[in-house]
Amino acid sequence: MPSLALPNGRGSYSQILNRSAESSSGASGRIATAQTRRYEFLESAWSGLAFTVSSPDPTSWTRSGPSDTFKDDIRVKSQEKDKDGGFYETVKIIVQALVLALIVRTFLFQPFNIPSGSMKDTLLIGDYLFVSKFSYGYSRYSFPFGLGPFSGRLLGSEPERGDVAVFKLPTDTSVDYIKRVIGLPGDKIQMIDGVLHINGKAVEREQIDDYIEKTDYGIERVARYRETLPNGVSYDTLDLTARGNLDNTRVYEVPEGHYFMMGDNRDNSSDSRVLSHVGYVPYENFVGRAEILFFSMSGEQPAWAIWTWPWSVRWDRLLKTL
Repeated sequence: MPSLALPNGRGSYSQILNRSAESSSGASGRIATAQTRRYEFLESAWSGLAFTVSSPDPTSWTRSGPSDTFKDDIRVKSQEKDKDGGFYETVKIIVQALVLALIVRTFLFQPFNIPSGSMKDTLLIGDYLFVSKFSYGYSRYSFPFGLGPFSGRLLGSEPERGDVAVFKLPTDTSVDYIKRVIGLPGDKIQMIDGVLHINGKAVEREQIDDYIEKTDYGIERVARYRETLPNGVSYDTLDLTARGNLDNTRVYEVPEGHYFMMGDNRDNSSDSRVLSHVGYVPYENFVGRAEILFFSMSGEQPAWAIWTWPWSVRWDRLLKTL
């Protein structure tokens, strides 16, 4: 039977019993035997509590047996807490990324892709570009779904003649258009025999090399001209035919607070010359100015088809400024 140390430092119950028996030699053997059995019973009961005493200080007692189970429980709870913390941390990172993307898209730059050829050869189908949202200030159309809580423009800066700009279609503000700013408020715009006139004066243009494009019917050559606006901005335009439907127009007088927009592919562009569809574009409808091409795919391949990139990416158009 293990020895149990007493808090008073006087030894075990057996040792006390022996000393008591020696000092009580005159007592009967029956009394000594009863005392011995009583002390043995107490010592057995005490040792059954499964406690060990390493010092007289009770605060230092430790319990043996269940401690490993407690540690396992703590370890399992700690692992569950780590898993929960990892999940919430992942959710927090995703939310922060979405908020940051929303801020960048709303106030700094928004990406667009080109689905039509109305701005050839400045912009081609499959081009991807960034539009600066701060160039013209902010309107309610600067926000997703046009949910800006105000009217007009904040921190506004007026578009300049020759800018390539994205705007909300006046007849359907859910649609984004991209054209070139040709007429400013108060200007008079007219097309005569395919030549652009601003305020009664023909815009300078010269014919340059043809634009060559591969189509399903072979190679197509299109007459290309270099136009120079009164403020010195130059760009290329295409002339598909000498008798286009919009080569001769009425005089358009641009109202105050509005702009006249045209596509560079003059015979294949629905723009401000078509009053029933586009017409004059309000200043509030401007989304931003096109700045730079960051990607370009030829054909009908989607941008995510990375296995086609070696032959479908137009590498020479990447990072081209507008």
